[in-house]
Amino acid sequence: MRYDLVIFDNDGVLVDSEPISNSLLAAYLTELGHPTSYEDSIRDYMGSAMHRVHDLVEERTGRRLPADFDDVFHARVFAAFERELKPVVGAMDVLEKLAADGVPYCVASSGSHERIRVGHRMTGLDRWFDDERIFSSQDVGRGKPAPDLFLYAAERMGVAPERCVVVEDSPLGVQAAVAAGMDVYGFTAMTPAEKLSAATGLFEGMEELLPLLARGRN
Repeated sequence: MRYDLVIFDNDGVLVDSEPISNSLLAAYLTELGHPTSYEDSIRDYMGSAMHRVHDLVEERTGRRLPADFDDVFHARVFAAFERELKPVVGAMDVLEKLAADGVPYCVASSGSHERIRVGHRMTGLDRWFDDERIFSSQDVGRGKPAPDLFLYAAERMGVAPERCVVVEDSPLGVQAAVAAGMDVYGFTAMTPAEKLSAATGLFEGMEELLPLLARGRN
């Protein structure tokens, strides 16, 4: 039975932004006196909304990040995107096939609306996503691993959660999809398979995704 809606995570699934943003996040936190390695950033923050960064730093150190932290960080990220950002290999082929087959799809990201749109413009993915297909944790207040964002996307797209499938690359995203009652396929290009073990299934390259989606829900 085919899915009625495919919900894509953005960073690491559609745009190859995780190495860029996590390197910059680790460097900025370290600069502010919160020593953080690239591996720390991947482990603690990959797939999460910015409020998680603020919450974890304050919880661990008792100190708040500067009020302009998000603005400074995003300015650095967007500048790096202009120089380096590329679409994930094979992502455009998947979107082209879904569009040709009339399969509804959207993106639901922990990133801000601005970050999603900047990344899509830089990589040419904006041709596949109008405003009606873009959802951000900004829309719901609570980011992943809460299910709110995926449930909101499904509601706005007019599809019952159990008829949706999520494509994710982070443990937090997989947790959110499971909590929403949706199937979820874990992309293991950057994340070890064991960390995505709660997913419905796993895949290493985008060429493997379409056959998984064609199976539909059992």
